[in-house]
Amino acid sequence: MNTAAERYRDRFRKVLEFIDAHLHEDLDVTQLSSVAAFSKFHFHRQFSMFLGISVDRYVRLTRLKRASYQLAFRDWQPVIDVALDAGYEGPEAFARAFRKNFGQSPSEFRKQPQWEPWHVTCEPLNALRTEHMQPTYDASQVRIVDFPQTRVATLEHRGDPALLGDSIRKFMDWRRQNHLPPQVSATFNIAYDDPATTEPAAYRFDLCAATDRPVEPNAHGVVVKHIPAGRCAVLRHRGSDDTLIQTVRWLYSQWLPQSDAELRDFPLYFQRVRFFPEVAEHEAEVDVFLPIR
Repeated sequence: MNTAAERYRDRFRKVLEFIDAHLHEDLDVTQLSSVAAFSKFHFHRQFSMFLGISVDRYVRLTRLKRASYQLAFRDWQPVIDVALDAGYEGPEAFARAFRKNFGQSPSEFRKQPQWEPWHVTCEPLNALRTEHMQPTYDASQVRIVDFPQTRVATLEHRGDPALLGDSIRKFMDWRRQNHLPPQVSATFNIAYDDPATTEPAAYRFDLCAATDRPVEPNAHGVVVKHIPAGRCAVLRHRGSDDTLIQTVRWLYSQWLPQSDAELRDFPLYFQRVRFFPEVAEHEAEVDVFLPIR
């Protein structure tokens, strides 16, 4: 049975998930407090004292984070639409708030994001999700599959993981030019290194799109690779990438020691199933593939 503290945490998790799913709506204290069955007269203090951030600041940052994804990775969305979707009455107010938090105007960020101030601003949200939106699993959720050899167009990210966004933008541009959107070409990532234990300069991460088409020499640096055939333990991660490491850790530290499996000589890899910001961040889905014998 859950402890009282766990039940209390779960009530706040429901609030955070509700905020994720309703960012485009007006969110007031009465509505949010009712989600967790808290008194509206105490909700502000409960939220800020338990989570370490005011509810207004949390909602504003979460909206701006989603807006930054739309600007950086969805360049077909007009800035005015991004501003309105983030709850601002117009582009001027949105631009002021965006610059105040990220140090760039929305148009500057869309053209060339400066990821260092972005990471600093978003870190409180990442820390909150890591602590309060942790995924939980049991062995029944792990599937054993025979993965077929898959040819992939690959952009190799090498270097600081904090700059991965630049590689994602470059790879998305190549995919658009070659008419390989995620709807027609499965998206994979090959994770050679753990960013928590690897020096930034040595970090390796591949961005991949499944395709049988020829990949001509190109200015983006996209090349052909293969994900080899073989057995894999697969666990679906649901939620932010901020908590993806916890899913990976559970597979290695909890599932693997209790299984009869031995690891194959190929890195951990992911298949992206549902993408933020198309879906709410807590509803994004990634299949984690652990290659086994």
